[in-house]
Amino acid sequence: MNIFVILKRTFDTEEKISVSNNKISEVSAEFIINPYDEYAIEEAITLKDAHGGTVTVVTVGDEDSEKELRTALAMGADQAVLISNEDLDSQDQFTTSSVLAAYFKDKEYDIILGGNVAIDNGTGQVGPRLAELLDIPHVTTITKIEVNGTTVNIERDVEGDLEKIETTLPLLVTAQQGLNEPRYPSLPGIMKAKKKPLETLELDDLDIDEDDVEAKTKTVEVYLPPKKEAGKILSGETSDQVKELVSLLRNEAKVI
Repeated sequence: MNIFVILKRTFDTEEKISVSNNKISEVSAEFIINPYDEYAIEEAITLKDAHGGTVTVVTVGDEDSEKELRTALAMGADQAVLISNEDLDSQDQFTTSSVLAAYFKDKEYDIILGGNVAIDNGTGQVGPRLAELLDIPHVTTITKIEVNGTTVNIERDVEGDLEKIETTLPLLVTAQQGLNEPRYPSLPGIMKAKKKPLETLELDDLDIDEDDVEAKTKTVEVYLPPKKEAGKILSGETSDQVKELVSLLRNEAKVI
């Protein structure tokens, strides 16, 4: 099988985040593979182990994204592709999916996997947009996948319930938490990753005009949520507590 994973480099939400000049400060931020993309990488490796083939991870980003690609190679992917975004003035989901579509137009692929959503922007658009541009089926938020020849049986999460789908290859899917348990890169894997191929492409290599993939959206403002204030413990008779609670909800929280 020709298996591809679309990957994104995101900041680690478990670490301290600060905002500077209306964007996340990269000085203080720690960057990682988007956690949902880790499920996609793990499932890609599992499919390769079961059916044979190769796993290629692809990202659209700057040169710093090489670190995350090397991590994916250490996990077990066979090769990686970095499509440089250095020539782009701005980038949104339209941009990313359009650039990826240009990359995939002359590739032979059986399945493309990605994360259900990125933890930074949280739109969940790139996978479905890419599938539409490639004119192939796509299934989002998958929690189980079985491939038998060209037939694919999938289970997907639908707001606390389960939906079963049968479709065919070629196919794009996006991974939901619960699909698998991503492995940690082993020391031998990290050593092998240094020798695995990592190709860097420019937009010109894909015959892309920057104006054709110009972002369709603009971020107006980036800000951190307000700090949580200390909670209040109400005391006294139950009836008095209820009255005080209603007063606080109305006058301080202003939710009623």
